Amino acid sequence: MNTARLILVMLLPVIGGCASHAPVPVESRAGAAPAAVKPPATAAIAADSRATYYTVKKGDTLYSIALDNGQDYKDVAAWNNLDNPNLIKPGQQLRVTPPDSGAPVAVTKAVTSSAPEEVKPAVASATTNTETLKREPKGGKLAYSDEALAKARQGDASARPAEAKSETKPAEAKSEVKPADAKPAEKPAVTGDEVEWMWPASGKLIAAFADGGGKGVDIAGKAGDPVLAAAGGVVSYAGAGLRGYGNLVVLRHNASYLSVYAHNSKILVKEKQTVSRGQKIAEMGSTDAESPRLHFEIRRQGKPADPQKFLPAR
Repeated sequence: MNTARLILVMLLPVIGGCASHAPVPVESRAGAAPAAVKPPATAAIAADSRATYYTVKKGDTLYSIALDNGQDYKDVAAWNNLDNPNLIKPGQQLRVTPPDSGAPVAVTKAVTSSAPEEVKPAVASATTNTETLKREPKGGKLAYSDEALAKARQGDASARPAEAKSETKPAEAKSEVKPADAKPAEKPAVTGDEVEWMWPASGKLIAAFADGGGKGVDIAGKAGDPVLAAAGGVVSYAGAGLRGYGNLVVLRHNASYLSVYAHNSKILVKEKQTVSRGQKIAEMGSTDAESPRLHFEIRRQGKPADPQKFLPAR
C-alpha cells in the first residue's frame, strides 16, 4: 500500500505538467484563401450589356428601325448578320448600336523585374591600350649621331598612322515644310457636330412640327419642284421602303444628324453618294401624300427635332 502511494506521489508532477500545456491550435487554411480574381471577360460582358437592342414589332422594317435609331440600315443588317434586310419578324431582337460602342479599352502594362539590371564595366578600352603599349617597338640601339637622329625621326614619322579625320556627316534632312500658300485639304462631308442648314424647298409651310405628332414639317409645292439637300452629307438611304414616306431620301450629315426628304416623285441620288449643301437630290411629288409636298425631318441621334429650330428664319 505504501509502495502504491509512493508511485502515485511520484507521477502527480508529471501528470500536472502535461495538463498545463495548451493543445496546439489547428490553423484553418480555408479562410486564408485569397479573394477570387474576376476574369477579364466580365468587363467585356458588362460592356456588351450596355449595347442598345430593339425588339421588332409588327409593321416594322429594317429601314424604319435604322432611321429611328439614327443608323444606316446596312450597318444594322451587318451588326445582326442579316443577309436579307427584308427578312425580320416580330419579337426578334436587333442590335442598333455598333459592337464596340461604350466598350472600355483594356490597358495591359508590361511586367518589369524589380532587380536592377547588371551593368558590366567597359574594359575593352583598357585592354586595347595595354596591348598597344606592349606591341610598341623598343628604342633603337644605334649610337648617337646627327645622321642616326635624322633617320630615327624620319622612321618615327612614317610609322605613325595618319590621323583619322572625323567624318563630316551630312546635314540631316529636315522635315518637309509646307509652303505658306498651300491650300488645306477639303473637309469631308461627315465631320464634327455642327451643321449649316438651309431650307430644302421654297414653298409655303403647311404643316409644323409637333411633339408626339408630326415628326417634321411639310412644305407645299408643285410636282417636279426641286428638292435640295439642306446640308452637305452622304446618302444613307434612297428608295421607298418606309411606309407612309413614299419615295424617300435620307442624308447623314455627321455622327449626330440625319435629314429626311419624303413624298418625292423622282429620286436623283444613290446610296453612299456624297452631296453638297443646296444640291438637287430629288423632285417634289405626292407619293404616299394627298398633294404635292415635301415632308422634311431633322433627326438628332435618331430622334425627331423641330426643323424650324435649325433652319434659318425666312
